[in-house]
Amino acid sequence: MAGGLKNKLKLLRGRLPRKIVFWVFLSVIVIETIIFIPSFRKRQQELLAQLKAVSAAKVAMVLQLSPPQISHTDLLAQLRKLQMHRGILGGALYGRDGRLLGTFGEAPELAFKPMRPGQMGGQIFEDGQRYDVICSPAWHDADYTIILRHDTAPVRAELYAFFRRIAGLVIIISVFVTIGAWLALDPIVVTPILRLRQDLIAAGEAISQNRSAPEFYAASVQRKDELGEVIAAFREMYSRITDAISKRNAAEKALQESFEKVASYSRALNKELEQGREMQKNFLPARLASPPGWEIEAFFRPARQVSGDFYDVFSLPDGSFCLVIADVCDKGVGAALFMALFRSLIRVYTDQVCREVLNQAESAASGIHGRQVNACILHDHVLKPIELTNNYIARHHGDLGMFATIFFGVLDPVSGRLTYVNGGHLPLFITSPGEGVRQQLRATAPAVGILPDLDFAPRTTHIKPGEFLFGCTDGVTEASSADGKFFSLKRLIRILDTPPASAKQLVETVAAQVTQHSGENDQFDDITMIALRYLP
Repeated sequence: MAGGLKNKLKLLRGRLPRKIVFWVFLSVIVIETIIFIPSFRKRQQELLAQLKAVSAAKVAMVLQLSPPQISHTDLLAQLRKLQMHRGILGGALYGRDGRLLGTFGEAPELAFKPMRPGQMGGQIFEDGQRYDVICSPAWHDADYTIILRHDTAPVRAELYAFFRRIAGLVIIISVFVTIGAWLALDPIVVTPILRLRQDLIAAGEAISQNRSAPEFYAASVQRKDELGEVIAAFREMYSRITDAISKRNAAEKALQESFEKVASYSRALNKELEQGREMQKNFLPARLASPPGWEIEAFFRPARQVSGDFYDVFSLPDGSFCLVIADVCDKGVGAALFMALFRSLIRVYTDQVCREVLNQAESAASGIHGRQVNACILHDHVLKPIELTNNYIARHHGDLGMFATIFFGVLDPVSGRLTYVNGGHLPLFITSPGEGVRQQLRATAPAVGILPDLDFAPRTTHIKPGEFLFGCTDGVTEASSADGKFFSLKRLIRILDTPPASAKQLVETVAAQVTQHSGENDQFDDITMIALRYLP
């Protein structure tokens, strides 16, 4: 029993039990106080009524012992004897007409008012210390009204005793009701709530540490009240959380396996792309062999592992050489595959056309004159490979929507004559150290591979000694800065207006300016440049 009481007292350490005990006790006190106030007032009225009745009886006794035709002077003398009684401090005698006939002892403060014989009244004065009683006794038809002043100390003492008895009873009732409520609430509410709190803590630890569910108190409780609904909600919540965690763990495991597969696939893909990049690098000229009197330099930087840009420089049987710079639409692997296809077709068709033209020309001329005829014929027919390439791509791969912008030119290194086709590509620039950009070789035909049987009419120009020919893809002009501004064609022309002393320095200058403009921005498009200089 002592252990049970100790456990009960121990519960009071909790905030919830203390609040419950406090509010139950306070509620009982308030209820008892509300009930006590009217009882206290009623008891006060009862005591004052008793005081009034005793005073009337004393006055009646005095008058009964007096002769019938007593004068008011003798009556006052008889009334003075009432001061000998405890509690009567004085009085006043009035006639029926309200005239004051005399006083004795402490004068009353209650004013005269007409009274019927046998009627009484009273009023408390001086903060409850004095009580005046007015009465009109029915005695020998005497027309008198008497007011007596009383000391209310006995009444107050009785009221204080009454208050102490009731207050003690209220406290006793409050204590017993509080203890009863506490003893009842402990097993019904407090203990289940505290155990449910322990269940919540245990559930949180089990969830955080990914352990199996412990033995919950809530699992063994079946209650049909609000607390039972809370416990049922806890069980449902924990069940849903554990199910969600199980599904999450399974998903994480599957996701981890997927990540591992993706990582493995990514490594394999990166390896394949790296091999593709190396293979694509082999497609581009590893070393640009410049003909006598010429300087050639190229720059290539893909946005991804593989690129859709390409450039090419190769010689022809008559001593001239071909220049190619191209940009296949889109980026990445698809563009890189089409880049290889475009480059291969241009090379194959160029070789095919050259052989056919030279075979036809061999029967027409020989010697020095023959070489000049061959060069003229080649310049007139060697751009035919662009038409053949366009027709092949448009007819066999037109449904893929792949095309390329291509500048294809044939340069005679002796005369500086350049015959070219610009199929939708950015203009190439002929720039002179003294004049700046002298000529822009703009597009002469649409992009290659869009439609078959397009007209790719060649154009001819000349590069003078000391001048540069510069070409690039839109990865240069559309390089974006941090604030979204393009490098632009105007800025490129400003650089070309004052070209450096060599083709290599020109390419390096443009590349450095583009890199500075882009800053920390990722490269969005492939960057390809080619520069030729006709040495003075």
